[in-house]
Amino acid sequence: MAGLATAFGSGAMTNSIAEVEKSEVILITGTNTTENHPVIGSMIRRAVNNGTKLIVVDPRGIELVDFSEIAMSQKPGTDVAWINGMMNVIIEEGLYNKDFVKKRTEEFEKMAEVVKKYTPEYVGKITTIPKDKIIEAARIFAAGRPSAIYYAMGITQHTTGTDNVLSLANLAMLTGNMGIEGGGVNPLRGQNNVQGACDVGGLPNVYPAYQKVVDKDANKKFTEAWKPLSPLSDKVGLTVMEMMEGANKGTVNALYIMGENPMLSDPDLTHVEESLKKLDFLVVQDIFMTETAQLADVVLPGVSFAEKSGTFTNTERRVQMVNAAVSPVGESKQDWEIISEISTRMGYPMSYNDPEEIFDEIRTLTPSYAGITYKRIETTGLQWPCPVDTHPGTKFLHVDKFARGLGLFSAVEFKEPAELTDKQYPLILTTGRVRAQYHTGSMTRRSVALDYLSPDGFVEINPKDAAKLKIKDSDMAKIASRRGEIVARAWVTERAPEGVVFMPFHFAESATNILTNTALDPVGKIPEYKVCAVKISKEDAKGKAKKTG
Repeated sequence: MAGLATAFGSGAMTNSIAEVEKSEVILITGTNTTENHPVIGSMIRRAVNNGTKLIVVDPRGIELVDFSEIAMSQKPGTDVAWINGMMNVIIEEGLYNKDFVKKRTEEFEKMAEVVKKYTPEYVGKITTIPKDKIIEAARIFAAGRPSAIYYAMGITQHTTGTDNVLSLANLAMLTGNMGIEGGGVNPLRGQNNVQGACDVGGLPNVYPAYQKVVDKDANKKFTEAWKPLSPLSDKVGLTVMEMMEGANKGTVNALYIMGENPMLSDPDLTHVEESLKKLDFLVVQDIFMTETAQLADVVLPGVSFAEKSGTFTNTERRVQMVNAAVSPVGESKQDWEIISEISTRMGYPMSYNDPEEIFDEIRTLTPSYAGITYKRIETTGLQWPCPVDTHPGTKFLHVDKFARGLGLFSAVEFKEPAELTDKQYPLILTTGRVRAQYHTGSMTRRSVALDYLSPDGFVEINPKDAAKLKIKDSDMAKIASRRGEIVARAWVTERAPEGVVFMPFHFAESATNILTNTALDPVGKIPEYKVCAVKISKEDAKGKAKKTG
């Protein structure tokens, strides 16, 4: 979510989950919400039933299309173009919020000059979206009071992910839908506590509360608080993909991986395996022997969410307390205890008594958490920013001004994805999740019920593409990219547009990320999981495909 961090400072939802049902118009893009965030998905459906107009922009015919006022199927990797196209219509027809633009933003003219050429006709040639739909969607969104934007990794997991998010921020500001209830730009986080991890410094370029490591005052503040054995670095660290490349080149010699399974979740898995095997030392801290843990020199048994006490921060910036429901199994320990003990043995003593003591340190150093205490969140969580003990928490951001003062419009040009189709690889592969499985399946695939609902991988193929390939529903298909090949069952469905195939990445037996591209967004450093070129052929095998997703 680094793109939104660039635009608004944190990568968090600007508004609250409950506000879904207060929006007059909702724009959903890059999120298969009913499957990946089913609670929020059900709220969106309820809002539509109560009169909210829904705009869905997604390459696939996801479930929410059936509830939409208008649905647009874009060619994967062309999001900047259709967003600019909507803004072109809104500006040309004078539908934008002139008062908000004048008082709350800057560099509108630069953005408007760029989008001038993104006419609905021009955008249609790039995206395959009919011009009439671009015009209709623009008018509906601009008329909403308020209109909200919700997105997920279908927007960020591109080499232009930052540009995509900046463009959505442009659209929200252009229509005056920032700093109001029921509006905003709202990224839906992909995993539990991603927001909390980022908030407390789990990023290579910031300390807690997004205080930059290159900032001298921030460096001094944390040096005084932590009293490190050696000076804190003032250089930006490595992202996950940069670490993996460093391991491959020998500039990174050891890795400590906690609660992550890159042997299924990272792109170009052949390259990932080669990189991990080149390390001098690999430590994995997890609750199961994942595909990554099997390569480790040392495996440290952590605990599951049900064995933990502490706090999680969810997608709407809500800090919530959790209490352990069961005792740790076997020799497993609390994750904070493992880290503290290792640090102590390495010469830097960490001697916390409990999670609350750690949280008190967090709130002391994290201004947005300063007013949140365990006592205050015993029954109901609080949304940051919450600067003092008497503050009620913040329901939605940017009410009077943006973090930087005026909202900055970005002049964003469309750029092609890193990898295009050709005669050898004529199809676009895009990846994602299914409702019954979660991430790399290390937990959900151990559930008999969930595995029954979604037991294996599959590839969605449009009937016209399948006919050309002589592939029938439930046939086994070989899918190959420039990086490798896998076999999966075919699901022939109109859900996939012609020329595009979809695969979930949960299944080690048909590990989709063997195929995907390591090309990165230059700012957010996020890989382009959502677009890569593939070819498909029929594979001789027996059996029926389970239709999931």
